[in-house]
Amino acid sequence: MKWVGGKRQLLAILLKNVPPQYDRYIEPFVGAGALLFALSPERAVISDINPEIMNAYRVIRDSVHALIASLRRHTNTEDHFYRVRSKGPGRLSPVQRASRFIYLNRTCFNGLYRENSRGEFNVPFGDYRAPRILDRGNLVVVSDYLGAHRIRILCQDYKKTASLARPGDFLYLDPPYHPLNSTSSFTRYSKGDFTEKDQIELSHVFRELDDRGCYVMLSNSNTEFIRPLYRGYNIQEIGANRAINCKGDRRGKRFYEILVKNYT
Repeated sequence: MKWVGGKRQLLAILLKNVPPQYDRYIEPFVGAGALLFALSPERAVISDINPEIMNAYRVIRDSVHALIASLRRHTNTEDHFYRVRSKGPGRLSPVQRASRFIYLNRTCFNGLYRENSRGEFNVPFGDYRAPRILDRGNLVVVSDYLGAHRIRILCQDYKKTASLARPGDFLYLDPPYHPLNSTSSFTRYSKGDFTEKDQIELSHVFRELDDRGCYVMLSNSNTEFIRPLYRGYNIQEIGANRAINCKGDRRGKRFYEILVKNYT
């Protein structure tokens, strides 16, 4: 899926920084799961506060062929897009809901997922020539992986997921980033925002996990606000291109991020 803050382009760097041995893999802000699927751990706990993406993971695991049949019925037209967008997910079955989510992700403007204050998806039609609405092979592979291993799929606040960690577990924390400047903020993946207070609380959770004996790696923006929150830990500056931006001339610019670890 297209996903704001997705880690596909940083996988090489992330994989080099994963601890060589750990017990379970835990990702409380899983999003599109780039690192999860690159590692393919046999034991994992994944979670996100966004109910649509977590429902999609469950449906892909449990009902992938019904999902494939539903995705086949979608068309890449503006009228169909707005009809699908207007259907509240609460009135749909889990399969219909996952189909709606994947279809909108493939056909909306820039692949954004954004909700208004009422929790309603509000991104307009993308007008792409031939979006790949159904990627059958990928869905089947993901279904086989999630079903064959002990992958616990949750939808809850990251703190609840982090509280499940035991000594020796490896957690990757990839929260909504602190904005690099006053015009770059994009934190509304759900109807709530991830504020500076939330960033401070996350740094406390990081330290609690460190005290518990977990391996912890975190990604965030390289800002004067974020760096001091993780003073004393291994902080690595990294560069990243960002493909999703509402202004086309800003896509592809290099933005600097940090990777924070409590291990070497």
